[in-house]
Amino acid sequence: GGSGTWPQMSLADRIACIQNFMSELKHKREDIVNVLMYEIGKNRSDAEAEFDRTIQFCEKTIEYIQSSGEFGSGWDASNGSTRLFLSRAAIGVVLCLGPYNYPLNETYATLIPALLMGNVAILKLPTVGGLAHQLTIDAFSKALPPGTINFISGSGRTTMPPLMESGKIDSLAFIGGSNAADKLIKAHPEPHRLKLFLQLEAKNMGVYLADLFEGDSDEARTHLGRVMKETVTGTLSYNGQRCTALKLLFVPKDHAEWFANTLAEQVEGMSVGLPWESSNSKYSQITPLPNQSRVQYMKALITDAVEKGASIANKNGGSIVGVGKEGGESTLMIPAILYPVTSDMRVYEEEQFGPVVPIAPYDSLENVLEYAREGKYGQQVSIFTSSETRAAANLVDKFSTVFGKININSQCGRSPDSAPFSGRRSSAMGVMSVMNALHEFSVPTVVSYKNIGDNAELVKGMEEHSKFLQSAS
Repeated sequence: GGSGTWPQMSLADRIACIQNFMSELKHKREDIVNVLMYEIGKNRSDAEAEFDRTIQFCEKTIEYIQSSGEFGSGWDASNGSTRLFLSRAAIGVVLCLGPYNYPLNETYATLIPALLMGNVAILKLPTVGGLAHQLTIDAFSKALPPGTINFISGSGRTTMPPLMESGKIDSLAFIGGSNAADKLIKAHPEPHRLKLFLQLEAKNMGVYLADLFEGDSDEARTHLGRVMKETVTGTLSYNGQRCTALKLLFVPKDHAEWFANTLAEQVEGMSVGLPWESSNSKYSQITPLPNQSRVQYMKALITDAVEKGASIANKNGGSIVGVGKEGGESTLMIPAILYPVTSDMRVYEEEQFGPVVPIAPYDSLENVLEYAREGKYGQQVSIFTSSETRAAANLVDKFSTVFGKININSQCGRSPDSAPFSGRRSSAMGVMSVMNALHEFSVPTVVSYKNIGDNAELVKGMEEHSKFLQSAS
């Protein structure tokens, strides 16, 4: 019950241990970058960015602890004779399950704050994307006391239920699918006391207002060019394998065909290849999917849409490049731009999480609002406009009770890490950011006394011996 070496350390000592871990981890940067390229198909520049952003997130988290005043900054004397010492303490045992697409960054955005707050962690290695974590074991063993972090590999369906059924898991940090999350939660014998942090699916909309396409000035054309660039990046960065990717594009009916053809032309210009290949100092923009199951799912969505009336707008969209192991099919898929997409198609509702871009023409913004109101997910939305401030403002008001983040003329994304990353409905429980992650994996804890008699002197003596009553710096 929190009596082990790690939770009983002072916060300052835990910070020093995590800083030592990061120093050790930096020596593994090149190895981890290579693993991200070879195992999950992330191009070199994106793999380097994932590692570097992870280190920056950890550093910013420590800076926040040391500067915020939330973690033991002294005694509050603003409540009459009562003196209050305010800090935060561990929840207990945290089970962390990270995703394959950002195995380091997304996992550490929960794991490191949980460790800093004094929790003991069990890290389930993802079946795909787990090799990067194996490269961190030595760094953890050098920097942290034994038993602070524990690794589990193997099938999640086999290894996770016994852990949850034991009732010894106090907090679940899960990034993945909602069905798997529901099963894990239900397996806990006392789910009412299980602290949950969930980042789940999303079906982020891109909503394009008619004014974008109606301007004829140089400024209007330049603005539309920027919007199309944001669209390409928002839909297909890392092959669309991001929870924050734009996954359904709503375009005014009168302009949808032009939009689909223009987007198709731009996608046809993207470089397709292996993650480590580069041309003119730029690495491949479209890279292999991690396994055949992802390829087959993309093909099923494309086939369903085409059978129901959609066309593939770009040349060779949905086709596979090259030959895989032992003469089998490779997993390098050319993106497919699907148009027109309608509500009876699977890709209209299902999260594709891959290089399939559906374009849905709309007659009225009420169609868009209805999709938002009735949808299963509520992570983010992007609104693209040039001058329709009234219509855009109305969308912002309506979307503010549906989504966790509303982006204006930009793609969806988690950054900056100082901003809350949240969601509603089946997209999230809990908030991710430098500050919020610390809150998610700790409990506000108060020590108090009344300033009468010898209490103040008594407490002063206790401060000399208590690790919890020490400051973070």
